[in-house]
Amino acid sequence: MVLQMIFEKHYNGAMNTSVSLTSGSISKNILIFSLPLMFTNMLQVLFNMADVMVAGHFAGKLALAGVGSTSMLIFLFTGFLIGLGSGINVLSAFYLGARNQKMLDETVGTSFIFSLITGILFMITGIVFARPILILMKTRPELLDNAVLYFKLYMIALPASAIYNCGNGILTSGGDTRRPLIILSCAGVLNIGLNIFFVVFMKLSVAGVALGTVISQYLSAGLIVFVLCKGEKFCTLPESDGFMGNVRLNFRNLHLSRNVFLRLIKLGIPAGFQNAIFYVANIFIQVGVNHFDSAIIAGCAASHNAETITFDCMAAFYTAGASFTGQNYGAKKKNRILKSYLVSTGYAAIVSLIFGGIFLLFGRQFIGLFNGSRDVIEGGYIRLVIMALSMWISAPMDATTSASRGLGKTAVPSLIIILGSCIFRIIWIYTIFAHFMTVRSLFILFPVSWAITAFAEVLYFIRIYRRCQ
Repeated sequence: MVLQMIFEKHYNGAMNTSVSLTSGSISKNILIFSLPLMFTNMLQVLFNMADVMVAGHFAGKLALAGVGSTSMLIFLFTGFLIGLGSGINVLSAFYLGARNQKMLDETVGTSFIFSLITGILFMITGIVFARPILILMKTRPELLDNAVLYFKLYMIALPASAIYNCGNGILTSGGDTRRPLIILSCAGVLNIGLNIFFVVFMKLSVAGVALGTVISQYLSAGLIVFVLCKGEKFCTLPESDGFMGNVRLNFRNLHLSRNVFLRLIKLGIPAGFQNAIFYVANIFIQVGVNHFDSAIIAGCAASHNAETITFDCMAAFYTAGASFTGQNYGAKKKNRILKSYLVSTGYAAIVSLIFGGIFLLFGRQFIGLFNGSRDVIEGGYIRLVIMALSMWISAPMDATTSASRGLGKTAVPSLIIILGSCIFRIIWIYTIFAHFMTVRSLFILFPVSWAITAFAEVLYFIRIYRRCQ
């Protein structure tokens, strides 16, 4: 009842806070669009950070390492769902820009069904194959039971994660980034409170941090569904020719549209695989990390949160780039496409430099938030320094990929990602890293692969931009 009152209070004002994607100052509107999304993404990071922090301080180093050893595998699944949400975002933005109410309605309904089915299938797959996969990842024997337990419980949250990312993609396609922030704020506060309750008071250790995340994820899914069912009329798009700009989830008319489903397959699945591919390669990187002792594994798990915060804040501008590109492509405003791409790339690079500088100055203190052991802090700080100095290199790669997706192109960018950020990294692990076997030789592969992939993605974007009408 309290949550309903909160959303009723904010609902009527939501239209006035939607950002115009096809008119006005691009640099200003992208910033206004992205700032709430940045905070939303940071709150999603807090889900995992809260788990790792509570596990490290109240359940011990082995619990921290156990939870941390599953992170790349979890991001494989959640990364796919986030990519699927970005495909939904592009398709919704295109029909908003093209002023096609019928296809917009079908996109909302079909996306909801498709996302829910995908989340359920992922949940079943993860639970069934948890132990074999973690064994293949060479998870240390003393960490295996905690890792399997945490991973299986986390998988229960995947249907909720799929629904939230679907709703988030639909709302942000029209410029509404404020309410997803409100939703994640509610869920994030609940997650932290439940973690403390389950671990500190109920003594549930790894199971406790997983349960806190699962419950909070379902809260976020429930709230996003509530918002979608209430509906949204984006007033920045004037009515004409039967187009109302209404975005609403109607369960009575819920069905799979063949045309929309095929377009989601074309846009969402490659985008999902593109995100997942990063984590496939990163699973191999986790295998490399698992060669070191538990202190380094725990330190890398802690420092990884600094990277995740940075990348997720940068990702807000990639979402903006895809949304602005998609709507302007639908509205046939070619000049705004290029400007949107360049501005989103610049903003993302600036964010990475700011966060990189902060983590260089306060990196040890940040890792100490998760575990105070000197060995853990020093083991994680090596990784943190490399990443802090080089994360800006990833901006042109990811921003260009998002802009290409906004133009409806996903297959070639996904192939480039597979070659540059998956196969190349695997080859590096079994050659360069296998020779040196040091933390530095493992993590230096990130900036090298980003630079190679960015170069290829930019060349492809130039080609398709010249051809678009």
